[in-house]
Amino acid sequence: MGHNEGSGFLRIGALARRTGVSVRLLRYYEEQGLLISTRTAGGHRLYVPEAPATVARVRALLNAGLPTRAIRELTPCFVGEGPEVAPCVWDLLREHRDELDARMNALAEARAALDALLTSSARAATAAA
Repeated sequence: MGHNEGSGFLRIGALARRTGVSVRLLRYYEEQGLLISTRTAGGHRLYVPEAPATVARVRALLNAGLPTRAIRELTPCFVGEGPEVAPCVWDLLREHRDELDARMNALAEARAALDALLTSSARAATAAA
């Protein structure tokens, strides 16, 4: 599409090496609308010079537990070079944090129930012996 590697654009292999993210995962990010490429006349993907920063943002947000659908919604709201986002999407991040808290509480309850089951099972086994 008129772009060439000499203009700072990166092929997918170079982007993978620079970011430490596999080619397969970069393609997935692209399928999910998190990363955009253009194509050479030969059909090779080319990424803008800022693509490594985009990949770093995506990784940071994935590491924070956000699903790709939420990251896609946040993409237009990035501020600066890092994963920081504009205040207009803070409510979405808070909502996700609240969902994580609820899941953590449910897991803690499930763990306590397993502990109780193990304790009572150990007592029963000791009494039977």
